[in-house]
Amino acid sequence: MKRTTPKRKTKGFRGSMTHGWGSKKKHRGKGSHGGKGMAGTGKRADTKKPTIINLYGNSYFGRHGFVVPGAKAYKAINLKDVAVLAEKNALKEINLEDFGYQKLLATGNIHSALKITVAMASESAIEKVKNAGGQVILSEE
Repeated sequence: MKRTTPKRKTKGFRGSMTHGWGSKKKHRGKGSHGGKGMAGTGKRADTKKPTIINLYGNSYFGRHGFVVPGAKAYKAINLKDVAVLAEKNALKEINLEDFGYQKLLATGNIHSALKITVAMASESAIEKVKNAGGQVILSEE
């Protein structure tokens, strides 16, 4: 006796367009309610799209970049900005944590001897501060 698989329901739906889900629009997942956020501003709702692109540019639509899981965000400052900050406030000693910064980076140069207190600093930033006659104190968190 030859065994066959049971007749599938979809076989009877061939040609029915909606396969028993009612209106043509129904049963389409996220697409059934326009998608997330500003999605669905294409073909039929195209009137909205040019305005958004003019206002915000092409980067408005879609996802961009990625987030590394477990990465901790911290606020960093470059040496050139520390020099401006110290000059503006006429400081020889500066605690960057008071200004809301956790890390010191090495972009730019520093010309005055500063005593900088910060939680983290790059090796090259520490080297540049030492060469200028200052010092970096890494505070313990």
